Amino acid sequence: MTAHEAETGAWEAMAVVGRVARAHGRRGQVVIDADTDFPARRFRCGNVLYAGGSGRIRSFRIAAVRFHGGRPLVALDGVDTMDQAESLAGAELRVPEAALESLPPGVYYHHQLIGAAVRTAAGEDIGTVTAVRGASGCHRLLIRPCGDPDGSRGEIEAPLAESICVRIDPDAGLIVVDPPEGLLELNRPRRG
Repeated sequence: MTAHEAETGAWEAMAVVGRVARAHGRRGQVVIDADTDFPARRFRCGNVLYAGGSGRIRSFRIAAVRFHGGRPLVALDGVDTMDQAESLAGAELRVPEAALESLPPGVYYHHQLIGAAVRTAAGEDIGTVTAVRGASGCHRLLIRPCGDPDGSRGEIEAPLAESICVRIDPDAGLIVVDPPEGLLELNRPRRG
């Protein structure tokens, strides 16, 4: 295994916690669009975030943080100028899975659901989860239908609710759904 493959494997094994939205000010701070239900815990002074890009993974220790408009405004060690901060715009931020907080039973991190096969309780294969969207309490799964490898037919949206997602098994990579009649057809985006 090459060093690049090792880095790529390590990157893929990490969990997404946010994305750098833009630079803020002249001292190298960045605004982060958090992708975590625990932003105050995830974006604390001393925590380490990883950003991938240009074929390598870079680590950044959080030197200072404050919240503005509900979003973390972060100073990272080694990012001292506006130009350095601007170069991070759009960068996905991840942490090793071991750094994640334990969740109560029946609660899952997004990365545990992405890539899972979705099947109805009757055994019909629906597709694969490509993303989890929405705010806490009203999440929905975006599902690429079976037989649509490039996503050209659009994705199906299904509420991530106990009454619909009757079995979630991240270890097996499987979500079993029991949707009300017509839900999956109704939530398929129309392509025109």
